Amino acid sequence: MSKAIVVTGAAGFIGRNAVAELNARGFDNLLLVDDLGTGEKWRNLVGLRYEDIVSPAQFLASVETGKLPDVDSIIHLGACSATTERDADYLLRNNYHYTRTLCEWSLTHNARFVYASSAATYGEGAHGYDDDDASTPQLQPLNMYGYSKHMFDLWALKHKLFDKIVGLKYFNVFGPYEDHKDDMRSVISKSYGQIGREGKVALFKSYKPEYADGEQMRDFVYVKNAVDVTLWAAEKRAGGGLFNCGTGIARTWKDLALAVFAAMEVPAKIEYVEMPETLKGKYQYFTEAKMDKLRAAGYDRPFTSLEDAVKDYIRNYYMKQVSA
Repeated sequence: MSKAIVVTGAAGFIGRNAVAELNARGFDNLLLVDDLGTGEKWRNLVGLRYEDIVSPAQFLASVETGKLPDVDSIIHLGACSATTERDADYLLRNNYHYTRTLCEWSLTHNARFVYASSAATYGEGAHGYDDDDASTPQLQPLNMYGYSKHMFDLWALKHKLFDKIVGLKYFNVFGPYEDHKDDMRSVISKSYGQIGREGKVALFKSYKPEYADGEQMRDFVYVKNAVDVTLWAAEKRAGGGLFNCGTGIARTWKDLALAVFAAMEVPAKIEYVEMPETLKGKYQYFTEAKMDKLRAAGYDRPFTSLEDAVKDYIRNYYMKQVSA
């Protein structure tokens, strides 16, 4: 049997899509790692092919006791991704120390290590969105989630590991199988339901004069593109780096909402609402991934446009569920 590929966070959003794509490429000797809990996240596993699924605690115990099978690569997507999580000690354990342990094991056992960093590491973007190593130490995340990701980036940089491992700073990823994320779902996912219920979309007002309501901008990337970059990084056996994973093109929240209305073929109606006080000082008004470094490393595939991606997501995922 071929060596196993480990995918952590495998029942989560990007993880589930990564496992499905691995299956499509003929890989099923997969060890999945995730906590399924008491919710509906287990549904994301239906239809996938894999060898086994274990909890993060079980997997960590196997790593620490040397009881893992032969592993080709670890695609580490599991983390607490809630930007509103306030338990800093939990984020330290779950997002930083856990990642360090898996990285050190991978390097010792010659397994490829690819992990999820985040665009949240850039904070409000005062130093731009450049993934150049010289820029990384200057970054100032706005929340503990972003800082927990930034901590590992800094540790790997300090120990000169980016010639061997790959970190991916995912920007605003959206697409199928994010429903279990509840409030952390993309605005596209939330908008589809809101339009169905109320015929309108609510977007946050702007509190900066240079941005009109709805004109705040983000780099939105389709999960299919994010998965393709991730598997490219895992398959690329030589070299490494810390790379942005976006499209390189910032679009407005209004653009996004209009794309959802167009995909659903209903008249556009946007309402601007007050932002919660807890978010006002921690809100990113603009993100745009600088993609030169990833391109220079050899990734040359195109990214799906916002309108085409939203259309594919809405019509081939949500609308198919309704008609099924």
